[in-house]
Amino acid sequence: MIKIGGLQKLTLIDYPQRLACTVFLVGCNFYCPWCYSKELVLPEEIKKWPKIPQKEFFSFLRERKGFLEGVVLCGGEPTMNKDLPSFVKKIKKLGYLIKLDTNGSNPKMVKELIDKKLIDYVAMDVKLPKERYPEVFGKRIKIKDIEKTIKILKEGGIDYEFRTTVVPTVLEREDILKIARWISPAKKYFLQNFRAEKTVDPQFEKIKPYPQEFLVSLQKAISPLFEICQVR
Repeated sequence: MIKIGGLQKLTLIDYPQRLACTVFLVGCNFYCPWCYSKELVLPEEIKKWPKIPQKEFFSFLRERKGFLEGVVLCGGEPTMNKDLPSFVKKIKKLGYLIKLDTNGSNPKMVKELIDKKLIDYVAMDVKLPKERYPEVFGKRIKIKDIEKTIKILKEGGIDYEFRTTVVPTVLEREDILKIARWISPAKKYFLQNFRAEKTVDPQFEKIKPYPQEFLVSLQKAISPLFEICQVR
């Protein structure tokens, strides 16, 4: 059963060029120490965090028909939920476009959603250069799955983007260059600055984000590899 941990009733930025809402699904398989959604990730935080009944969520969607155009599914990691296709189908029946935010660890689910035309846009977070995934996530995350999802998005005929949160102490200039070379050529790649707030590992709340100029210099270096490459 899908558990909803939050609902942002209006976003102008999470779904490109669409008025949308963002629904936050509970549970994740990554536990990135720099993640700022610990209430959706850490089991002890999940227990304490209030949930939104699905009935209430779908009632909201029915009320907003004709005003909102899209629904953004994020988390946590939405593809962990085996009920995701049926949940998405219900949203689709109400006439909404759907954007999925994913860490790319479940290529089978992503492919199913694309093949069944249940999603319209995918944003995939690329956390690290491929050789460094085991350093942070150990053996439980298979790099082959990450690479499969990258391939599915590039070949799936669906609108998509890759993005990386540039975290000081975790990623340096060379890491971003490696990521860019790994995932290119691709349609869109965005660099996002780190925010030091309510992180899974509290130590990351003390870390100062990179200056904007640093991200802009990276963007200039890698932009030839992508159709669109921007700093967010």
